[in-house]
Amino acid sequence: MQSFERKILQNISHHNLLDTQRCVIVAMSGGADSVALLSVLVSLGYKCVVAHCNFHLRGEESNRDEAHVVKIAQDMGLKCEIKHFDVSVYEKEYGVSTEMACRELRYAWFEDLRQQYDAQAIAVAHHRDDDIETMFLNLLRGSGIAGVAAMRWKNGKVVRPMLNVSRVEVEEYLSSKGQDFVIDSTNLECEFKRNRLRNKVLPAFIEAFPGADELLAKSLTFLKENREIYNRSIDEAVAKYKEGNVIKLSAIIDEYVAPTTLLFEMLNPLGFNLSQVESMIDSVGASGRRFYAHQWVAIINRTDLELHQADGFNREKEEYEIDLSQLKDVGCCIEIESPINLSARVIDIAEFSPLKDGSEIYLDIEAISEKSTLKLRKWREGDRLAPFGMKGTKKLSDIFSDAKLSIAQKNNVWVLVLDDVILWVVGIRASRYFMINDASKRILCIKNLQSGY
Repeated sequence: MQSFERKILQNISHHNLLDTQRCVIVAMSGGADSVALLSVLVSLGYKCVVAHCNFHLRGEESNRDEAHVVKIAQDMGLKCEIKHFDVSVYEKEYGVSTEMACRELRYAWFEDLRQQYDAQAIAVAHHRDDDIETMFLNLLRGSGIAGVAAMRWKNGKVVRPMLNVSRVEVEEYLSSKGQDFVIDSTNLECEFKRNRLRNKVLPAFIEAFPGADELLAKSLTFLKENREIYNRSIDEAVAKYKEGNVIKLSAIIDEYVAPTTLLFEMLNPLGFNLSQVESMIDSVGASGRRFYAHQWVAIINRTDLELHQADGFNREKEEYEIDLSQLKDVGCCIEIESPINLSARVIDIAEFSPLKDGSEIYLDIEAISEKSTLKLRKWREGDRLAPFGMKGTKKLSDIFSDAKLSIAQKNNVWVLVLDDVILWVVGIRASRYFMINDASKRILCIKNLQSGY
């Protein structure tokens, strides 16, 4: 047995990741990491089913990867499952990025396969370098210990047997086995944050501090252990402050040493973000105030916070896309489908005579890319605006306070967004983005035809 295989076997045993009795779904891209994972698991005697996703995002290169995975599975005498996805359809339906769409599609299918084959787990090929990158990315997002400790050896049915081996060890193992692999050309580009970190930042960091990768990996080991202690403390607090679907919000604020942290740990798995959690704490006593996240609704009831499945509430459609292709020429005008009465028209700069009552917003249509998506949606906790005439950004909740809106009025506020950037809090305040300037020629005017707040 090679040292690499011995190391993986020790990981599996120490972290209780797999047994040899039931099969395991092995996620395969065809790259070095996943090829090494499959090779080592087969060598160690595990029953493997190969699973490959073809997202068709890289043309012929995507098909090349699929063919390579199929060949490897055939050479090893393994069952190989292939799934083709139309990522653009998922992006449009759920309003997520390409990266997030691929991730959600991939893991949902892996879980379907796991159940189909009655497999014990889904094995993925994340290694030490991936773990370090994730730690840095989470630090840059402002994560707490759960995020900074990065990846888990075992997360539900997903296992990572190679989490403490480096990319160098992976490639040396494949070389010793005479096993080839494919290279994803997009990994060499720096469009995404992870690639910039991988290709530029970390190599420069390690060059400046030789051996830093080993020390970072050691720190991650300690952080993962610390996270387990932290999680036990959180579990004890949850048992004390949560009864069924009711969280004792006021008691948490009065008694717990870090109320925001505890509430975030309780609600983040349901999809609520930190800004929402902070607003919940500030809203104690504001009975009826609601916070939405995916399939959940959190409602303030005096001193408590009640959690409900969103399906139990009759909510109106809360997002409407505005088709800019209909608004190319001066004089074009459309009614915007939504529960509020809005219209959009294109006017020539020579006809520009702005109103100052907040009922209209004026945008430089030339500055808006044809690929951009203009939407009208309900405001969300944590939303921020870069107000016209001001520097920096401001929370919408603070803007509402300045406008002295009631809770009922706040619940009916809509925002106009362009690729997730808020341009207008309808009828209240506009942002400084895409505003009219001396170079403007055509103006997109969107008018709020109903009474203001």
